[in-house]
Formats: sequence, structure tokens, C-alpha cells
Amino acid sequence: MPDTPLTPAVHAEQDGPADLGGCRNATVIGAGVIGTSWAALFLAHGLHVTVTDPRADAEEQVRAGVEEITPTLAALGLPTDGLTGRLRFEPDLAAAVADADLVQENGPERLGVKQEIWRTVEQAAPAHALFATSTSGVPATAIAEALEQPERLVVGHPFNPPHLVPLVEVVPGQRTSPETVERACALYTALGKKPQVLRKEIPGFVANRLQSALFREAVHLVAEGVVTEAELDAIVTDSIGLRWAVAGPFQTFHLGGGPGGLPHFLAHLGTAMAAGWPHLGRPAFDEPTVALLSQQAQDAFGAEPVAGLAARRDRAQIALLNALREDRGETA
Repeated sequence: MPDTPLTPAVHAEQDGPADLGGCRNATVIGAGVIGTSWAALFLAHGLHVTVTDPRADAEEQVRAGVEEITPTLAALGLPTDGLTGRLRFEPDLAAAVADADLVQENGPERLGVKQEIWRTVEQAAPAHALFATSTSGVPATAIAEALEQPERLVVGHPFNPPHLVPLVEVVPGQRTSPETVERACALYTALGKKPQVLRKEIPGFVANRLQSALFREAVHLVAEGVVTEAELDAIVTDSIGLRWAVAGPFQTFHLGGGPGGLPHFLAHLGTAMAAGWPHLGRPAFDEPTVALLSQQAQDAFGAEPVAGLAARRDRAQIALLNALREDRGETA
């Protein structure tokens, strides 16, 4: 534990947005897709945002990205007037985090690079600042080996794009303090996210592992000629996609067990299901498979620009989120 206990991200002399626990200034490290999405979300919640990235075109890319994201933020019910008035850019990392209440890092997925970033951040950021990394695969335990106070760092892994998809996987390292986890969850919740704390570190965390497992079988079925990509997508969105939006795999099979719930399902159908697991596909991205997938993607989706497809997807996701919130009696 540090010599000085971690304190909430509140400055006595400056009041931040009340629902963000006094958090006023956020620094986003990395101006890629994830960093830009985080920056837009933070801005929409009233934070002052500093983006730091050594690339010469970082500011141009982020401003264009925020402008593109703005209609989605508005559709989510977030204020967007003067959004970039609180946005600034600082290529020097130490200067960028000097006044930060929150540091959200989105740097390259390389351990050495992340350790160097966080060494600099720890030396330059205020003692109260919350440290979060968006890494999708590097454990906090490994990154924090570079820190004098490893208890300050936690994984805050969003599901892309962070400004729209609610999930944030909060993954503590072996030395992350409970206070850091609590602060991270409270802040992400105030930002409209759905933080989920993982009980142990595991490569790829949970959402990406599930996504990868399903995609592996999807690639196998397409490569074997069972279905095309378009047909498989239709199967998913017209069946398990609909179910999983309102009830995850375990609740789905609990309901499938009737009055006896999941125990009844496992007793009567579990053995047969498990017997099929060894026969699931184990495809590889070899040259023929990549060529097949690429050609089918072009045939199925290539007629419309990616930006148009993404906008249509986002509109549908917003409609779904709003419907689910209404059903659950939640407010946006």
C-alpha cells in the first residue's frame, strides 16, 4: 500500500461534475479508435479531456473521430453542444497527466511500451489520480511491475466502441487495491457504463474469449461450406443474438430446463451437448481460408461502405439499448 492512502478524485478548489465523484480532468493516452471513443464519452459527461499521442496527426484524427461520434452521443441522450471546447492536446506525456483525475491508457499492446508509459505517468500524475489501462490482453500485474505503487493500476477494458457499448471489464492485478477497483467501478458507472469485475486475471479476459470461441466455430462452418458468412450472420442475429441480448447463455439454458431450471437442463441435455464439443471446428487462418472469408465478406457486405454499415449498426444498437432500458425501468 502507498504511504499516503488513495483519496477520491476530488479537488477542494474545483468542483467536477457531481455524478462523477468530483472527477474533472481526464487524460486519454493514445489517439486510436478506442482512445478517441473514450475521449468523446468523457467530453459528453462534462470532463476536461487531454489527449496525448506522439503522432503528428493525432489532433486531426481525434477531432474528426469525435465529430463522427457526436450524433451517436446525442442519440444516447448525452449533451453535445460545445463538445470539443474542453478538449486539448499535449504530446508530452508527463505534461498531459499533470492535472489528471483519471488516466485512461490505450497504448500499443506491448508490455514494455505500457510499462514505460505508466512509469512516466506515475511520476508525473497527481497522487489521487485513478490509473486505468484499456488493454485487451496484457495483465495489470505485469504492467504494474514497473510501478512503485502497483495498487493504483487496474484494467478498464471496454468493449468497442466505448462510447456506445456498455461493458467495461474491470480486472485488478495481484496488487491492485480494493479501493482502486471500487473507484474505477463507481466512475465507469457514473459514465453510463456497466463495469464487471473479473475475479482473476486470464488472457483475453471474458468477452473477447467468448467472442473468439464463437468466431472460431463460425469460421469452421463457413470454411467447410455448411453456410456462407451472410447466412451464418442471419442465423446468429435471428436466434442466439436475440436471446443473449436479454438473457446470457446460462440464463438461457436455465430457462431451457423448464421448471427444473439449469440442473434439469444439465441432467437431461448436458451430456449430449458435451459429447459434441470434441467435434467443434479448429480452423486456421491459412491462405485458402483467408481468401474464402475475404471474398465472402466482399460479396455479402462490400456493396455498402464500412462507415454506412457501422452507422446502421450503431442506430440499431441504440434502439436495442433504449428498449432494454425501458424494459428494466432504467434511465439513460
